Amino acid sequence: MVDETGLDDHLARLAAEGRRFAVPMAAEEIRVRGDRRRRRKRVAQMSGGVLLTAAVTVGGVSLVLPGTGPGPSAAKPTPSHSAAPFVPPTPAAGEEYASEVGYVYDATVRADGIRVTVRQLRAERGKAVPTGVVHEVTLPPRTPVEVEQAAGGKPGDMRLEELVDRLRGGPRWVFALDYDGEGRIQSLREAYWLTAG
Repeated sequence: MVDETGLDDHLARLAAEGRRFAVPMAAEEIRVRGDRRRRRKRVAQMSGGVLLTAAVTVGGVSLVLPGTGPGPSAAKPTPSHSAAPFVPPTPAAGEEYASEVGYVYDATVRADGIRVTVRQLRAERGKAVPTGVVHEVTLPPRTPVEVEQAAGGKPGDMRLEELVDRLRGGPRWVFALDYDGEGRIQSLREAYWLTAG
């Protein structure tokens, strides 16, 4: 059996010896260490502020300077015989597209695309009510169009170039025109659920 009292005495002697040889830090050393830590903290804060300022500056400059290459071709509407000025809708926050509802008619094939007239409508109780805004727009022939009634009652996807004959006359078909964030029409969807008011 081990003598527990002897072990306790041995540990007590070692602790007393260690205290005898240990020299406490001087107050001056403690102050110097604290100052070093404070300087490091200030430098880190200042460099973070400088980096933030540089990032904001570079971001602002990139927004102000023009791009290096030409932008993508756009199908931007141009005002026509309109009672009120036309402003393309813009997508809401978090949305990819914004829509305008209107009659699409007077389709003509041109060298730069297919020109159509849009008579803007708003939906009230399931009925299409004219807003008084009329504008023209030239679209690429390959613009996607979702159809139902315009295709004889059979839902499907077509290209605008396939619908030119049906859209040549006066206002007959109601479509939702989907605009991207840059005011370009990306697609048309037949608004077959609306009836003329």
